Amino acid sequence: MTDHMRKAADLFGGAVKIVTGGVRLSEPAALRTPATDRLVYQAVFGGETEREAARWLLWELGQVTGARPASINELYMARGRGECGGFTVPAINIRMLAYDSARAVFRAARAGKAGAIILEIARSEIAYTEQRPAEYVSVMIGAALREGYTRPLFIQGDHCQVNAKKYAANPDAEVGEVEKLIAEEVAAGFYNVDVDTSTLVDLSQPTLDEQQRANYERCAEITAFIREREPEGVTVSVGGEIGEVGHKNSTVEELHAFMQGYNRALAALGPHEGISKISVQTGTSHGGVVLPDGSIAEVKLDLDALAALAREARTGYGLAGAVQHGASTLPSNAFSHFPRVEACEIHLATNFQNIVFDHPRLPADLRKRAYAWLDENAQGERKAGDSDEQFYYKARKKAIGPFKRECWDLPQDVRDAVAADLEKTFRFLFEQLNVNGTESLVDRLIHAPVQHHASLEKVLVSAEDDPDAGE
Repeated sequence: MTDHMRKAADLFGGAVKIVTGGVRLSEPAALRTPATDRLVYQAVFGGETEREAARWLLWELGQVTGARPASINELYMARGRGECGGFTVPAINIRMLAYDSARAVFRAARAGKAGAIILEIARSEIAYTEQRPAEYVSVMIGAALREGYTRPLFIQGDHCQVNAKKYAANPDAEVGEVEKLIAEEVAAGFYNVDVDTSTLVDLSQPTLDEQQRANYERCAEITAFIREREPEGVTVSVGGEIGEVGHKNSTVEELHAFMQGYNRALAALGPHEGISKISVQTGTSHGGVVLPDGSIAEVKLDLDALAALAREARTGYGLAGAVQHGASTLPSNAFSHFPRVEACEIHLATNFQNIVFDHPRLPADLRKRAYAWLDENAQGERKAGDSDEQFYYKARKKAIGPFKRECWDLPQDVRDAVAADLEKTFRFLFEQLNVNGTESLVDRLIHAPVQHHASLEKVLVSAEDDPDAGE
């Protein structure tokens, strides 16, 4: 083994042993100590060899404990068959203070015995938060290990989105960029992927089929791409999207046009399994609509449309149902409606970022410097007539990457205070979305096969021979 591998394992004082094919863990409690904090920090900020060693070890520890990247596909297919329901899976975008935020998620999950939870990051977020897929997976696994969470990890590539302007200039090149990202995500352990070609819907066309054609054809093409690259024993959960978030509300007729076209297009590409869910637009927008004073405008959410779309997706096409985006800034009394109308999944992001940015324990100087950075580097986000409050609210996500390490290096008591408030929010959402108690459902329906990290052969050259490794 390399010196970096040995040093990484030595963080746990003999409780972790590197063996042929993986690791042996003799004292699971050792993972719930600051040693894991140091290993995760190394996986994010270490030098290249040190970083890769830490990521490999985190992956293998996840394989041993059961905190393995997994696909939620079988649970969603069971829902499409009517075998389960009455809850809405939260898909949580972890942008800021990633490790502390994810730990808060897992504490809330353990408290409520919630197993049907997705952790995700979008194509755009990967860029401005400076979290590539391999890093993101390592941090999520590390957070689970630190909190003693030993169930499958549903890690998702959110909004693997085709840029409409770039597509218009060079369609194949832009789709190729999306596929390149998805290949990186799947290789890293993202076994849930939301394909977003809804940007290609052309409402100027005379028929619904023509409006949705580029959307469903490209979604089918990318689905086939994923199927050809998913690991053995894993069926990636793939989602489609019929209406771009923040634009025109979706209809049942549009759902039919997309699904019928998608099924035809996918069948022409081979015997591939299709999507498991469909994202729709019912009145929300990403991050909410910020008013000049910095407050968020009231959202006119069409729950009847969401219920009809969810029902048709299940009964007509065997999908888990409809997915609601842009919901984290909704009022607190809105969340209980989603399981009632059988929305299968809800995407939550901006409010968690807001909790961090606006937290009273976050150093005022850090916030001031982040906003000054925005003044210098993000003026393209400012629209004519925007107040400062509107500009900073919309643009401050762009400061997450540049101030990432500084946030990770905040005093422990500050990070703990922020994480405690995040945990309260996660507990509330899990209760409102009725996912508490879904551990048993995940245990029954989800099989996460043991997989050894692809970098094993590069990092572990000559390990001790151990016939029990990987069991």
